Amino acid sequence: MEYPPLRDYGIIGNDDRCALVSRYGSIDWCCFPHLESPSVFARILDADRGGHFSVRPAEPHESSHCYADRTNVLETTFETDDGQATVTDFMPIRNDGMPDDERFQQAIYRRLECDRGSMDMTVEFEPGFDYARKEATLESTADGVVATSGDGSHETGAQATYNEAAAGGERLHLFGDLEFGIDDTAGAATGTVSLTADDDCWVGVQYGGREPMASIDPQETLDETKHYWREWLGSRDDIPESMPERWHEMVVRSELLLKLLIHHETGAIPAAPTTSIPEAIGEPRTWDYRYNWIRDAKFTVQALHDTGHRQEAREYFDWFADIAHTDPAEIQPLYGLHGEEDIDEHTLEHLSGYRDTDPVRIGNAAAPQKQLDAYGTIVQAIYETIRFDAGTPIDDDDWAAICDIVDYVCAHWEERDAGIWEFRDERRHFLHSKLLCWVALDRGIALATENEFEAPIEKWRDNREALREEIEERGYSEEAGSFVQHFETDEALDATALLIPIYEFLPPEDERVQSTIDAVLDRLTTEDGLVVRFVDTDIRRDEEKAFLLCSFWLIDALILSNRLERAREYFENVLDYASPLGLYSEKVDPEDGTLLGNFPQAFSHLGLINSVTYLARAIETEGDVEPDDFDPENIETLFRR
Repeated sequence: MEYPPLRDYGIIGNDDRCALVSRYGSIDWCCFPHLESPSVFARILDADRGGHFSVRPAEPHESSHCYADRTNVLETTFETDDGQATVTDFMPIRNDGMPDDERFQQAIYRRLECDRGSMDMTVEFEPGFDYARKEATLESTADGVVATSGDGSHETGAQATYNEAAAGGERLHLFGDLEFGIDDTAGAATGTVSLTADDDCWVGVQYGGREPMASIDPQETLDETKHYWREWLGSRDDIPESMPERWHEMVVRSELLLKLLIHHETGAIPAAPTTSIPEAIGEPRTWDYRYNWIRDAKFTVQALHDTGHRQEAREYFDWFADIAHTDPAEIQPLYGLHGEEDIDEHTLEHLSGYRDTDPVRIGNAAAPQKQLDAYGTIVQAIYETIRFDAGTPIDDDDWAAICDIVDYVCAHWEERDAGIWEFRDERRHFLHSKLLCWVALDRGIALATENEFEAPIEKWRDNREALREEIEERGYSEEAGSFVQHFETDEALDATALLIPIYEFLPPEDERVQSTIDAVLDRLTTEDGLVVRFVDTDIRRDEEKAFLLCSFWLIDALILSNRLERAREYFENVLDYASPLGLYSEKVDPEDGTLLGNFPQAFSHLGLINSVTYLARAIETEGDVEPDDFDPENIETLFRR
């Protein structure tokens, strides 16, 4: 298939890089040496030019795939009339006994093993350096092929630092237990191997050089990689009755995905490992999601603590705590995974895009936008981290930075901004932005009073009360019977209004909250619980697909409202839209279940973890659940480690 559906892809990776592998044995997306570096394989964005690394039977075949139990090691099984073979794909991860050299992790291993009968397997290697902007020169080596790129003339800004070690161009080494023939015209290498039952063969690629890999035992590396993932997850033998096995399996897959995406040096988490997978086929809503959005901090902190990954939660806290020390006027809604602020957006006109949907973009023009919700997210995440982890230190400099943020909110909450959905041509008084400004003030006051920190409490309280009045008077429409998208409308409904009880602005039982939930159910929700972001807005009128994170927000709001039967029904339905491997994209087409948007999507999996936590806790307590009811002692009963 030229463009397999997203649900036919799995993901492998390690601390700072990922690859998408299709059910048909092709690696169609991979960036080296970092997740946000230029790609070396990008067939998912252009079937002809993007580049790929594929393994498949030479004969007609059927295929399926799964993960090795509780790991990020992907196993693809091929069946022909003559036999069955399994391709095992993984990226090695630094572990006890493994090399310390960073280049060790800049590799992909592929084991071809014949399970029964016999099979001829074809290996194709066609790199496309720098998003296929550089031609690759291929040469034979003693154990494979080395591909070399041009001189890096297309690299700009932060990207230029990624390949400094590759003097004269990038290098990608193809190695394997078979001979490869080179087609200079196509810039590709091909090899074939014949396997019979119990035979195996190893192939793989390493970026930047071959030296650290030459003495590595691939089977030992595979075993160590599996061990690493299982050790990281910890024991999960004792699952409480309130946690059905299916929920537990989906939480485990979501944890493993988040760990794949977490940058091991900075703790930053990208929204997704891909760029430009469209929100709707044929629509130009194609964005680069390989950046860390501040707005996700609250849900990320909650999900990491809920699942017991406190080290990762602390590292993530350290990342956005550093951001908090920035001049508030200079805080951006998103940053590079290494802390980059200069994130210019460019269009790659030579690539056709996924399923011929363009433009293909690198960088993100939302970085310099004014998004007032970022300030509330930072303060909320700090507040939440301290609540979950009482040992989190806040020194005088940290508190001064928090005070600067809250003071900035006092001075600017009345301004318009681009909003959570990052409208590029409109500035409005968005309800969600005002809500998060209120959160910044409210949590700032709580931090000050609960920890006896010195702060201008009266000023903060006055602004909090004024902002509450604005939200209640201008954000709620009697005509619509709901909170609305922005202050200038009486009709436009936005799923972000579901966050009002979650952020504890109003209690779930408030009539306005309940009528808003009913309005979302009526106007934004499909029969099986999928939620679109907004409707009836004069900002954008093109067709919306269901946004999976919003679907989980609805489930959470229903749980807090003790409407558990519908919440559980919707949750089970949303689980059905995951890929066979348990992975979600950003959106889904309610008509046919097609996954859309960048993939896999961290937002969606964060939402799943948090909804499982709410739902399982509500079942245990017969619906007696509040937004702040998730302290570590309670969570321990849900996610035993």
